[in-house]
Amino acid sequence: MMFDEITITVWIGITILTVVGLIQIIYTWLVFSKFAFYKPTSFQSDKEVPVSIIIAARNESKNLQQNLPAILEQDYPQFEVVVVNDCSWDDSKAILEEMQLQYKHLKVSNLIEQEKYPTGKKFALTIGIKAAANEHMLFTDADCMPASNQWLRLMQQQFTSGKEIVLGYSPYKRYGGLLNLYIRFETLLTAMFYFSFALNKNTLMGVGRNLAYQKGVFFRHKGFASHSHLLSGDDDLFVNQAATPTNVAIQINPDSFVYTEPKRDFTAYSRQKTRHLSVGKYYQKKHKRALGVYYSSHFLFYAALVTLLVLDIHQWEMALGIYLLRLISQEVVFYLSAKKLKCTQVLWFLPILDILFVFYMLNFGTKGLLSKESKQHW
Repeated sequence: MMFDEITITVWIGITILTVVGLIQIIYTWLVFSKFAFYKPTSFQSDKEVPVSIIIAARNESKNLQQNLPAILEQDYPQFEVVVVNDCSWDDSKAILEEMQLQYKHLKVSNLIEQEKYPTGKKFALTIGIKAAANEHMLFTDADCMPASNQWLRLMQQQFTSGKEIVLGYSPYKRYGGLLNLYIRFETLLTAMFYFSFALNKNTLMGVGRNLAYQKGVFFRHKGFASHSHLLSGDDDLFVNQAATPTNVAIQINPDSFVYTEPKRDFTAYSRQKTRHLSVGKYYQKKHKRALGVYYSSHFLFYAALVTLLVLDIHQWEMALGIYLLRLISQEVVFYLSAKKLKCTQVLWFLPILDILFVFYMLNFGTKGLLSKESKQHW
């Protein structure tokens, strides 16, 4: 490559780095800062209406034994727990029957495997919703453990006037290793996205491990009918289609968190994230554009940065300056968000995790975009 061509390439790289760096900084301060500087309102509903907690479980005998008692023993005057045992072939049925002897408010629906009519989680959840006796419903998974016995009360309190959907937070449990560190970082970033969008009255999604909504909004939108052919989307796609600028609330009290067991190996994590990210292409167009701006600018930022450092070492001061300006913006806004969600320790490794996020999106985002989902399996 001729000298002039290198010079032109370098200045193109600087231009791209500056533009996408500014996009990332603006995105951080305009979008994520909404949650970072959010102060929960003191106004909450004091009506303790009956609530149905719904769990769809498939071969979750160990998790049901470990986690279900904490859900059944919530400090709340009137609630039921509906567990849909979705065609399990382990000891789930026997365990649930034994628990029913102790907990009278435990309701169990047992589904039987039919080869011609496979079920899937959305079918199981629909069965649970129809079996629920109450208008207000709270959802979680069998591998989830509430942070306290106030989880149900705190989530229900956010059903103030006009609110039909409540978004909660479900962090993954902390273990050693890089994979667990990244999982917790990605969970933080995802929460920053959906809490910030909700606070901007442009709700993006919710996470089914800690999500509440009213039965009326479920049937008004015909349940999961519009995406019943997809394995995933019982939480994020449903919220994406059912949310309005005024019917969504959030709950971030630490006692309302629901802790979840993370994947312990990369193969299992890869399957999980490919499945989750495969439904992003079905979001509303405005949300796909907003996410696309962030993801593409994030990738282009590092692509331009590496190109500059490879082609022209003399421009490292400018490249470093732009990088540090972006990093400082992230550290401030991410820290304020992470402080609310009790996971500030991951930010000690933000420069590394931020780079890993590029490979995360290139790998799982591409797989998810190209994947063809089936509802045949969990």
